[in-house]
Amino acid sequence: MPVRFQKLSQYKRLLVLTALFVCALANITAAQSTVFNPAAENKQLLSSLMTQYEQRYRDGLTRLPPENKKDYEEIYRLRWDHIREIFDKKELFTDPTAQQYLDALVEEIVKSYPLLRDHPFHCYFSRSGIPNASYIGEGIILFNMGLFRKLENESQAVFVICHEIAHYFLQHSEKGISKYVTTINSKAVQAELRKIRGSEYGKRAQIEKLVKGITFNSRRHSRDHEAQADSMAIELLHNTRFDITGAPTALNLLDSIDTDTLNTALCLERLFNAKEYPFKKKWIAKQGGLLGGHAQLEENDKLDDSLKTHPDCKLRIQLLAPLTDKYKTPGKSAFVVDKGTFEKLKTTFQYEIVEYAYITDNYTRSLYYTIEMLQEHPADAWLITQVGKVLNNCYTAQKAHILGKRVELPSPGFNSGYNLLLQFIQNLYLEEFASISYHYLHQYSSQLNYYAYFKKEYITSSQLIKQ
Repeated sequence: MPVRFQKLSQYKRLLVLTALFVCALANITAAQSTVFNPAAENKQLLSSLMTQYEQRYRDGLTRLPPENKKDYEEIYRLRWDHIREIFDKKELFTDPTAQQYLDALVEEIVKSYPLLRDHPFHCYFSRSGIPNASYIGEGIILFNMGLFRKLENESQAVFVICHEIAHYFLQHSEKGISKYVTTINSKAVQAELRKIRGSEYGKRAQIEKLVKGITFNSRRHSRDHEAQADSMAIELLHNTRFDITGAPTALNLLDSIDTDTLNTALCLERLFNAKEYPFKKKWIAKQGGLLGGHAQLEENDKLDDSLKTHPDCKLRIQLLAPLTDKYKTPGKSAFVVDKGTFEKLKTTFQYEIVEYAYITDNYTRSLYYTIEMLQEHPADAWLITQVGKVLNNCYTAQKAHILGKRVELPSPGFNSGYNLLLQFIQNLYLEEFASISYHYLHQYSSQLNYYAYFKKEYITSSQLIKQ
């Protein structure tokens, strides 16, 4: 073959190899760009907000009723301690895009009901995975990511916000505190307390009975507040451009939001059944005796409903039906602000609650949320790495004898799927955490070698397995 043709052939091969390299590099870059990256905390903003709300709390103390003031101060201090803990744990999501979107939803409500402008309040996304929203005092409304990610449209989200605005506007928290202080200082309760103090036996049982009665009345009062908040929420919602059917559909969703749909046993076996380290059935076996297993609740529809994050939803839907039927208006929409941002935030929040559970030292919640997501995104590099990261850190925590501070224990209050995951963690020996992590990550070592976060956990697991 002539020299010039040999050189041309070599040149073509070089071009092909270069093209392949460029394509591979592009694929790696694209893969890295699509991997989740947790939002940075704005510590300066959190500190500023904390100072602002603390001043509001202290100003409020000066306006408390003079009668039984110490009791009022104690309860408001407890409420403030809860708010301060939320700030200390960096629970508020400070991402500006998410906050601007939430502010836009709130503005749609406020501009349709201008009276709200005279009542200073602010809504924030909470990084909690619990499917809830709440008014926590000092004009602060939290919308948990764990709830937002489950919603179907903006109309449902706005109903949730309207409900919490109603709690704030109607001062349900403050009225509840006032009712409690008045009750505990009433002549009847004080007389009963004096009688208990003077009795020779059974003081504890008598106090528990008295407290139970007060608690029962408070719970009934709280449920009355829920009905009032629902009614006002409908009045707020129907004045907006959002579809009124967001209210009943949101409540219907809340009624089943605690339902356990994850087959945890099957998921664990699929995840951790490596060829070189097969899954062991004993890892998910319930342990008997005093130190293992967990109590089972008898089936009871009323009890089951009371254990829900949102009880009485079916009844609440029925009570609202006349209003929702009255206010149905054609032309209103399930989306008003930005459907694209709504959907994007739902996706982002799924990842953020995994991260937040982990950084707040709840390894089991983080792992459970991760396994849930892996059912829909089995090749997600960040989720795969997170599994190994949790197991690696369970190993480290157990070796340091602090694993009990990083995981939850099985409980009748948890769903069966989560309890099984907790049992799995309780059943593992120190070396099993390392082995399961290593063999799980090893399956992906070639395809995820571009991902620094994965490589770090894979190297860690390979070191732990040798210890």
